[in-house]
Amino acid sequence: MVFEKFKKALMGSGDDLSGDEYLEIDLNQEKKENKVVVKLFNLNDYEDSTHILNALREGYTIAVIDIRVLKKKDPIELKRAISKIKKTADALQGTIAGFGENIVVVTPSFARVEKHAVKAKEEKKSSYDDY
Repeated sequence: MVFEKFKKALMGSGDDLSGDEYLEIDLNQEKKENKVVVKLFNLNDYEDSTHILNALREGYTIAVIDIRVLKKKDPIELKRAISKIKKTADALQGTIAGFGENIVVVTPSFARVEKHAVKAKEEKKSSYDDY
């Protein structure tokens, strides 16, 4: 209803905005960019998982986590931290995957990690290879 009156006022239809209705525009509103951010994290101890989870909950973060330090220091804590991160990723409908021995990637719902390596197509043998 307010937008209709505002539209008519801008279009010059002669119908003025009247009464207690008005349109408020917040000029100090913080502009938030909706760009995807790839953030690198080092998982040095269990408490570092909290920073990772907060970034994932923002919704626009792909986390690349180096687990090397915690893996050497305390494998049990590493298992707890990864379990916590996995539960959050599942709750956010994201994916989690390991790359190599020391890297874990976590994505939000709009992205996914292809967990299976793509196999190269075998080159077709030509009929001339038999000679």
